[in-house]
This record gives sequence, C-alpha cells and structure tokens, in this order.
Amino acid sequence: MIKKANERKAEEKIRQALTVLNHLGFPRQQQNERSALTLLSLLGLKPNTGWEGATDPLMGITPMMDFFHQHYGKKYAPNTRETVRRQTVHQFLQAGLIVANPDKPSRPTNSPKAVYQIEPSALKLLRGFGKRGWEEHLQKHLRTVKTLKKLYARERDMRRLPVKLANGQEIRLSPGGQNVLVKKIIDDFCPLFTPGGCVIYVGDTQAKWAYFDSDALAVLGDNVQDIVDRNNGHDIVDTQL
Repeated sequence: MIKKANERKAEEKIRQALTVLNHLGFPRQQQNERSALTLLSLLGLKPNTGWEGATDPLMGITPMMDFFHQHYGKKYAPNTRETVRRQTVHQFLQAGLIVANPDKPSRPTNSPKAVYQIEPSALKLLRGFGKRGWEEHLQKHLRTVKTLKKLYARERDMRRLPVKLANGQEIRLSPGGQNVLVKKIIDDFCPLFTPGGCVIYVGDTQAKWAYFDSDALAVLGDNVQDIVDRNNGHDIVDTQL
C-alpha cells in the first residue's frame, strides 16, 4: 500500500492521466480510473515520477493490476482482469496507443503470456505532457495516428492464417495458438475424413465468429449460442456431413 503522504500525489497523477485520455479523444467509457491506471502502468509512471520519465515496459494484464495496487493503492479483484483487457486495453489497441506482443507478434491475443507496450510515437508525445508545446505536438500526433493504425492493421493482417473452405470462400484466422490446429483440421482432416462435408462454424481467438453458416445451423436445429454453450466459449470447428 502507498503511504498517506503519497495519496495526494497518486490522485493527482490519476487526474493527469484522465486529462491525457480526454485530449487523445477517448470516449467517456474509457475516461475512468481503471483506464487512467492502465495508462500509468504502461508508462511505468509512479506518483512521484514526472511525465518526462515515462518508459515503455512490456506488461501483461496481471502485472498492470499489481502496479495499480503497489504504487497507487488501487486493488482490483482478480476477476476484473477481463474487464481491464476488454474495456480498456482493447480500446487502447484500437486507438493505436499501445501495441500487442511486440516481442513476439505471432503470440495469440488470448495467450496468458500476452504483453502490451506503449506505441513509440505515443511515448514520445506523453513525455511532453504538461510542457510547452504539448498542444501542438498533440495535434500533430492525432493527425498521424490514423496512418499508424492502418500500418499496424496491415501488419496484423499479413500474419493472419489463410483458410479456404470447401465452398471456395477464404477466411483469415489470427496467428498462433489453436488457430494453427484449426487450419490443419480444415485443410487436411476434413477433406480426408469428412469428404462432401462443409464447415458451418469456425471460431477465432480474436474474432469469435470467424465464420458460420446460419442456414446450415438452422437445418440442424441449432444456433450459435447453443454451440457456445456446449463448448463453454472455446473455439471449435463444426462440420455438417
């Protein structure tokens, strides 16, 4: 726990982080204490550290939450880990503020070893928060961030796994993890052991509904939610013979 003397500095740093998120254009859903603490952890900023001292540590969700507690006295329950990932980190990624797994881009996003890092140009910008020229640098950053997001999206797409279904449609799965096995099942197992069959559902670690044939599901008297319930949310390949 932080000492009483540092509580005021901690709250001030959180307020500053909220100001940064506002200036970066994040919606109200991300302008909260959780998101402010996430940003501070990804910058390695402690209550007594100035913004010019921001760094770019590689951090997973649990280490982020440990940082919240150790340096800001904010203890989040372990079951809020997914909330941090889905309602803060995911939006930071979409905005190009952070990057995922820069040490190993092929690592699945749902891997327990997944890590995140502040994007280099964002780090440079945030080191100047509160200093002269901040507004000018901020506007320049906001003009270029769309280009950066496109570049990162293109890189991610190039790493995706192409899979061609029996009906000729091609889908692209996120790299790594069990998607490598899913690709092998569709490419190798299905033609050999289920000839004449068709794939009716494919899950993905990033996009849960990578592909599904709703008409085929209806014929089977099934629906997407039934599949999820039966498999407890795990990705599967379902085939119709």
